[in-house]
Amino acid sequence: MRLTRSLLACGAVAGPLFIVLVLIQDYTRPGFDPRRQPLSLLSLGDLGWIQIANFVVTGLLYVAFAVGMRRVLHPGRGGTWGPLLMGAFGTGLVIAGLFRTAPGWGYPQGAPAGVPTDAGVSYVLHGAGFSVVLVSLIAACSVFTRRFAALGERRWAASCAVTGVALPTIYALSGVLSERGENSQPLSLLLRLVALVGWGWASLLAVRLRREIAAASDRAGGATGLSSNAR
Repeated sequence: MRLTRSLLACGAVAGPLFIVLVLIQDYTRPGFDPRRQPLSLLSLGDLGWIQIANFVVTGLLYVAFAVGMRRVLHPGRGGTWGPLLMGAFGTGLVIAGLFRTAPGWGYPQGAPAGVPTDAGVSYVLHGAGFSVVLVSLIAACSVFTRRFAALGERRWAASCAVTGVALPTIYALSGVLSERGENSQPLSLLLRLVALVGWGWASLLAVRLRREIAAASDRAGGATGLSSNAR
């Protein structure tokens, strides 16, 4: 039980860790403007190793969370696809960290002012990693919407459903605004919102599952105590 709680704790801290590190870099990295430049560009330059580590460590924490999730839920509702999708989410983050995006949107200094033009293998694989992240998160929201609805947890079912709709909506909106040529500012800020909503939901889910096993442990302990008293 202690190992399971530790694995779930990995998921609880992963989202806040990622977001805090991005915010620190946003406002301390020389020449970086979070209003115009996507967070993936933080992987470039002399200090790029910080964001690379942020992607990889956060991804590994979510993979550990997926293992803990399986220990809690399998073979019940959401116990198969939930951990698989969360593991895919974490793996996608690791891929996005190991393969960097290309210079663009004016960062680093001397890069093209708009969309990256040097679309090499690393750039493509970085994009593929992000696609895995987004698709797996949306699918996981669907899985847990059904799970919580079946358990009668209406608020959690609603939050999962809203998150599952919000993620593709925000991402699609960022693309539409970018195509309208609004200096890429909406694209950058909305992609950060995807991370805030998606990563935040996954970490809140980890907290929720930790509470579930804590409650189950308390019930089991209470039942054991009653049995002892009866004897």
